[in-house]
Amino acid sequence: MSWMRRVSVSIIAVGLATALVGCGNTGGGAAGESTGSGGAPASNEVVITYNSPEQWGNFGEVLSTFTSETGIAAPNDPKNSGQTLAALQAEKSAPVADAAYVGIAFGEQLAAAGVLQKSTPARADQIPAELKSPDGLWYTVHTGTVAFIVNKRALNGLPTPQSWKDLLKPEYSGLVGYLDPSQAAVGYSVATAVNEALGGSLDDWEPGLGYLEQLRANGAVTLAQTATAKVGQGEIPILIDTDFNGYQLRDQGSDVEVVIPAEGSLQIPYVVGKVNGAPNSENADELLDFYFSEQGQGLFAKGYMRPVIGEIPEEMRAKMLPQSDYERARTVDYVKQGEVQAQFVAQYVERVGK
Repeated sequence: MSWMRRVSVSIIAVGLATALVGCGNTGGGAAGESTGSGGAPASNEVVITYNSPEQWGNFGEVLSTFTSETGIAAPNDPKNSGQTLAALQAEKSAPVADAAYVGIAFGEQLAAAGVLQKSTPARADQIPAELKSPDGLWYTVHTGTVAFIVNKRALNGLPTPQSWKDLLKPEYSGLVGYLDPSQAAVGYSVATAVNEALGGSLDDWEPGLGYLEQLRANGAVTLAQTATAKVGQGEIPILIDTDFNGYQLRDQGSDVEVVIPAEGSLQIPYVVGKVNGAPNSENADELLDFYFSEQGQGLFAKGYMRPVIGEIPEEMRAKMLPQSDYERARTVDYVKQGEVQAQFVAQYVERVGK
């Protein structure tokens, strides 16, 4: 069934979408984190995709455009990657979700847990082999880069930090936040980024753990949910997150600056997959087809998410940091990153806390 088919959104679908969006992300709140088993009855006019916060990149427009194009309601969902894995495992015998979006380190964990099924989205053959599951269980949909998102006004005259080292200075005490590495893919990516930048590796987390201990001692806070709204409001003056969220916040009128730390950073692939036993299977296929269509990839690019198929348009590229800054962003063995995640999390919780 083509994602281009246009049908009317049924009253049932609209009602369901409204109810779910009402529980949606508010930029850091935890309310409505999970729709729970049985919370989304199957309907021919809905698709449930976990971990798609409206304020994350351009997901709000991606899903609303999909609904406009197909008539299939696609409510945003506020979970992070860890919560998505936990929910899919809990609901394995009676799936609620149809599709899921997670950081690549979680891709193989979802596959190993048996919560994904094989799918072949449109243009999947154009995705590099290292950015998709060899079993067809998940596919990279876009990438981002770990960056500082800095609300310059909230710094009250302090200079914008340019390096990981800067964040440890006393003047930035209590001004820094990042997502919890034990739950969120971007949080784990932040930990990986600083560890690699300071000379560590996936076999040696000591540089990163030592740094995060110092950052916590300097008053850094960790959060479970997408927190870009908190940066825009000045509640968290410096958020270590993804570059695309910072650019989006800037375009929305916030006085923020995006910084790729001087010592180095990390590229982060994000992946999507179809849930095993998806109650709205055909709609899940349509959604994945849309993600990888020219239109879908363009919508991700509109939110400064680098599309996996094609290039980010020049008009977007011109509003981003120079390419020389992005040359400091490393790649790692992402499959191994997922394999060692549990080991890292145990050490992180013991030494840094939650």
